[in-house]
Amino acid sequence: MRIGVAILVLACAPAAAQQAQVNLDWNPQKNTQNLAPYGANVISPEVRDDGTVTFRVRAPRAQEIMLSAPTISAAFGRADKPVPFIKGADGVWTLTIGPVPPNIYVYKFQIDGVNVPDPNNTLTGFADQPAYSQLVVHGSGPAYYDARNVPHGNLTRHVYHSAALSGEREMYVYTPPGYDGKKKYPVLYLLGGSGELASTWALDGRAAFIEDNLIAEGKALPMIIAMPNNQVVHRSDPKHTELTFKLFEAELRQNIIPLVEKHYRVRADRGGRAIAGLSMGGRHAQLVGFKCLDLFASFGILSAGDPDSEKSTPEFLNNPDTNKKVDYLFVGLGTREDLPTNRSVVFHQILDKHKIRHEYYAGGNGAHDWATWRHLLYAKFLPGLWRGKS
Repeated sequence: MRIGVAILVLACAPAAAQQAQVNLDWNPQKNTQNLAPYGANVISPEVRDDGTVTFRVRAPRAQEIMLSAPTISAAFGRADKPVPFIKGADGVWTLTIGPVPPNIYVYKFQIDGVNVPDPNNTLTGFADQPAYSQLVVHGSGPAYYDARNVPHGNLTRHVYHSAALSGEREMYVYTPPGYDGKKKYPVLYLLGGSGELASTWALDGRAAFIEDNLIAEGKALPMIIAMPNNQVVHRSDPKHTELTFKLFEAELRQNIIPLVEKHYRVRADRGGRAIAGLSMGGRHAQLVGFKCLDLFASFGILSAGDPDSEKSTPEFLNNPDTNKKVDYLFVGLGTREDLPTNRSVVFHQILDKHKIRHEYYAGGNGAHDWATWRHLLYAKFLPGLWRGKS
């Protein structure tokens, strides 16, 4: 059977390498000592240097166990199709796949038809959606999104009251290494997608490590990255689209931007502010950001873009001064999203039609997932900010 790669059943064979699960590892699931995680009864997942991965679950009474791994399937350009485990005489079900390209993937088990995270995996997702597990397939060294031996910035959690939303909110703010309170920094307001939390860009998206590494490589300018919770209406609310954009604009103006500008030394001019987001956050960056040119001059639309932009943001598209007002506009999507009907593709064509200057890019070998959004952040968007006109 296949999941974009060959399915094998292999015996456990630990490899000799640095010890995992002790440091902030770039290869946390490479089991060099054949030790089960604390509190687990089997090792799962186990990642080897050749990219093969073994999943295990002890469930002697189960009738069927399947692997659901849409992000792995996406990396190979295939639809997610659950793959069966094999049950051993000891009640341990086992499945080995591979080789899987280095990256971070999301997966679940289907145990007798019920979706559950891997009960033995210590790495789980950080989002406002049903639980999932993370698989880290390592390369020969730390990836662009890993903690490397470079200067690191700080990540601060702010909890504040929002009158606009009638409740307590949170926001994470990254300050670059060597943050100098006497210097004014540009600010990127970075937004998540449906079901994300304020922390998800930092945890799943690795935004802080990515910016640390880019600064160390001389590829991006030091900046402050504010990561608010842009979930302002329950995503399943039937009036979500009707309500969310006005509420989020109010939250930006009344709370998010004032908090950042009160607590940090930042540029308070529109040229020093950028807004970007993935998926639903990209719609916020467009449908709110494009209407707030008094606040922002740079924009990142990741795996998003309204195909009805000529109706939703006509002032932006038809204003002869738009190109003068926009310093940088980036539209990006994953390799596996790059289809003629994709909303990012259609949005790019609309921008071209109206002669709106922008950078357009598809890459990363991912689909609508974090493999894409981490790559877009590192490869194009952060390096492009505050470098002059796009």
